[in-house]
Amino acid sequence: MPTQNLPHKSLPKTHKLNQTNRQQWLWLGLGLTGIAMLSATAGALLAVSLASTPLMQSRLTAEEAAIFGRGERISTSMSMKLPELTRPVNILIIGTKVLTSDLDDYPQNNLGYHALVNSLDGLADTILLVRFNPDSKQLTVLSIPRDTRTFVEGIGTTKINEANYKGGPALSAKAVSQLLGGVGIDRYVRINVQAIEKLVDALGGVTIYVPKDMKYKDDSQHLYINLKAGKQKLNGNQAQQFLRFRYDELGDIGRIQRQQMLIRALIEQTLNPAIVLRIPKILSVIQEHIDTNLSIEELVALVGFASEIHRSNVQMLMLPGQFSDPKEYKSSFWLPDYNSIDAMVARHFDFGENYWAEEGIDPSNVRVAIQDSTGSEKAVEQFINNLKEAGYRNTFISKPWSEPLKVTRIIAQQGDIEIAKTMREVLGFGEVRVESTGSLQSDVTIQLGYDWVNQPHSFKPLKPSENW
Repeated sequence: MPTQNLPHKSLPKTHKLNQTNRQQWLWLGLGLTGIAMLSATAGALLAVSLASTPLMQSRLTAEEAAIFGRGERISTSMSMKLPELTRPVNILIIGTKVLTSDLDDYPQNNLGYHALVNSLDGLADTILLVRFNPDSKQLTVLSIPRDTRTFVEGIGTTKINEANYKGGPALSAKAVSQLLGGVGIDRYVRINVQAIEKLVDALGGVTIYVPKDMKYKDDSQHLYINLKAGKQKLNGNQAQQFLRFRYDELGDIGRIQRQQMLIRALIEQTLNPAIVLRIPKILSVIQEHIDTNLSIEELVALVGFASEIHRSNVQMLMLPGQFSDPKEYKSSFWLPDYNSIDAMVARHFDFGENYWAEEGIDPSNVRVAIQDSTGSEKAVEQFINNLKEAGYRNTFISKPWSEPLKVTRIIAQQGDIEIAKTMREVLGFGEVRVESTGSLQSDVTIQLGYDWVNQPHSFKPLKPSENW
């Protein structure tokens, strides 16, 4: 009789011994692997702390340093364990793109064009406030348009990107905190555009769907953008082109949407526990282009936390507001919507009270935009009719979504995930996302995918007694 058909108690003694030996070797192998990883990590961190130049390039006064969480610890490190976050943390990320013409005291050259400078002291090109929350296991990224009209201490009412130019990270943190009603900022990271190219290359590139052909030429900056539409793997230079392109109808807001697409792609494709071991290499590549008051321990704790976040817990927000009227303002601004900001901050940054939270959802008040990726007018028409029957009457068609989607995306455009989840229950299919890649005029944008074609074309109607 074959061995595999014998009862367990009847297995030959030699088989039991072999099985026991294999288990012992397996556990020994796993143990050695774990020790090796810990040793490699400890060695790598030690190498970074001893061999690399300091990551902090700014010289903050005591008053400026106190702006960032008053120096409170955000992580802890125990023997034989990697550093871990001890509380929710807000990190201000400032991206700069500095040209020779932006700096008054920069020695002029004879290149005949405005060259990129390895500097962090110019106007902020990108402003993000990132919340790492170990309590809720969520990672929240708030994009703040650089043209946001707000008060900056020492300057007055101006565009928020001037804060970095006039007062560096401390003044930027003050301006962002005041704009958001007093949200605390624990640490900062400043990084220039040249680091993005090197970072993406160090991570092995990033695969993304380029929504349309992007072609632009500016000889005065030696800026040449030439990307074809479609899914592709971008190297560092191409990723930089993808981020710097803003020559469409939404200008800088369109660029923010592409930033969110790239950030999500990088998180999903490159952030995994193994990335902690690559931190030394990554820092060695970008260290001359970065300035931060994070310690190495804190940086490892943040990366370790982010590497274990599920994609559904990554939330991408944009500061609520609207474009300024060119007839009213000489310069173009993004005008903040302070009521919506207060609600967003309360919901996603646990700061203040959300007086605008509703006990229920009246579907007729929800602004729903449809971005079709299927190319079927009939499918879109039937989808909208079903939405109206389910109570969603404030529905409109927005521009098509160029990437063909297998799974429909239900985008919480203004950050209200409960509205999006309710719609998911009504639809019975699709994926809920918190991000700002949809229609600016919507509360929820539905990027319609091919799963709609395979669904029974009927929805569950909302009942007022259950939902609002």
